[in-house]
Amino acid sequence: MPNKPLQPVSITSPGFFGLNSQEAGVGMNPSFALMTSNSVVDKSGRIAARKGWTYTTTSGGTSTSPKMMFEFDNFDGTNTIISAGNNKIFTGETTMTEATVRNTDNSGDQSVTITADNWQFVQAQYQSGLTRSPHGYMVQKTHTPLVYHKLPLSGGSPHDHDDGFGFQRLADVGTVPTGYSVSTFQPNCGLAAFGRLWLANVGDNKLTVYYSVLLDSSDFTGLGSGFINLEQVITNSDEIVALAEHNNSLIIFCRNNIVIYNNANNIDNIVLADTVVGIGCIARDSVQNIGTDLIFLSNSGLRSLGRTIQEKSSPLRDLSKNIRDNFLAIINTENVDNIKSVYYEPDAFYLLRTSSFVYCFDVRAFLEDGSSRVTIWDTINPLSFLATRNRRLLLGKTDGIANYTGYQDNGSSYTFTYYTPYLDFGDPSLTKFPKKMIVTVLGSNVTFDVKWAFDYSSNYSILQDTSTAANVAEYGIAEYNIDEYSASIAIEQLQQQLNGNGNIIQIGIEALINGNAFSVQKLDIYSVIGRII
Repeated sequence: MPNKPLQPVSITSPGFFGLNSQEAGVGMNPSFALMTSNSVVDKSGRIAARKGWTYTTTSGGTSTSPKMMFEFDNFDGTNTIISAGNNKIFTGETTMTEATVRNTDNSGDQSVTITADNWQFVQAQYQSGLTRSPHGYMVQKTHTPLVYHKLPLSGGSPHDHDDGFGFQRLADVGTVPTGYSVSTFQPNCGLAAFGRLWLANVGDNKLTVYYSVLLDSSDFTGLGSGFINLEQVITNSDEIVALAEHNNSLIIFCRNNIVIYNNANNIDNIVLADTVVGIGCIARDSVQNIGTDLIFLSNSGLRSLGRTIQEKSSPLRDLSKNIRDNFLAIINTENVDNIKSVYYEPDAFYLLRTSSFVYCFDVRAFLEDGSSRVTIWDTINPLSFLATRNRRLLLGKTDGIANYTGYQDNGSSYTFTYYTPYLDFGDPSLTKFPKKMIVTVLGSNVTFDVKWAFDYSSNYSILQDTSTAANVAEYGIAEYNIDEYSASIAIEQLQQQLNGNGNIIQIGIEALINGNAFSVQKLDIYSVIGRII
């Protein structure tokens, strides 16, 4: 073969566009990742290892398996973590204490049969004159709602809150509606907004939203309470799945429709503002407010409310567009009651938990087509999430509550993976003879494998390398946002000699994450281009 110069191909910010499993062939934008796991797109646009987790629960958490967590504001500057798992309710984080439910006459606790852990917890308030009292409400289908509040003294009135926080059935502290075809008041979704408690999906009545008296979230029959019946609004068969508040509007997510009411803060002037037909929400706990928008899971992918309203005629455009087929294949096999989500503002990502993966959707900035940068976590396996007021991300795990932090999974290592799309260097008909590759990484003392294969083969050649600490002062700290890493993290260029040949090449990096952060800044591949075949 004649002597030919090496031709470079550079991929700056590899994986910046996130995972793309829809376009597996040649020609995919090299900023996508064809495969990636246990990764995030960091704030500087690099594909990086996710953080790990460690238990914060030290006692009482064995086999609690919290599938619901909520941070309750006690109105005194303190907060209480409420969780539910293993058909029980718990208070506390470091120590998880099983909760009981107060008797109707306030003389003791009563036995409450709990058969599932799909509770939704919402916090509202009760106000009498100038006195405010926090109330938390737990709802799930086939269960009587529970209220968490300051309990009355034995023999006291239901609103003499003097005996510390605890749980009661909702019917014990107020009255609930019995009309409009409701024989048992067992709602499956709730919302605290506009000074009221809103509850829906009650027993066989799937299309009515009930709202409480203003500033008395336990009273659903007094003056100012009422209901909104959607049977005249939605003409097809449907049911309410979730409720939300956004931009002073009441958002009612049905399974196949979305109904929006304006002026919900003035119930006498509430008005139907919009309906979205054919697109709805299939999982109650997928709804998250990200500040500027609402994100929810539909039967055709993950969507934002703003785009859905704007693009009613474009039902295929969604945040999960680049992983749609694989994503929906998993979603369609899920029990939607077990789908959980969270918006974590410090890292600007939305997490969606399924039994197979955690999908990490970056919402810092969307791609040009409106989709989100997506990565997958395949070994962290949380049961639930909670973003706390002090900017922690908590995970429900088998033996209690864990914090998303560090770079180990409860003391163990985990594997970060990133694979490029299939690269043809601009011409798939030419044979490539790659000679070397320079990998620019951020990380110290991280061992990783560089893999490469040709022409769609899964038979990868492998070389191993280890990043070592270097002097970061010679690099622009502001340019690379080093502050997001620990002081020992360094930018390093590592050179690997490659061999073999083929028309198409794919590069992979697999790193063992065991206490240190790691991300890929750039790939430079140098190759001799052969004859046209």
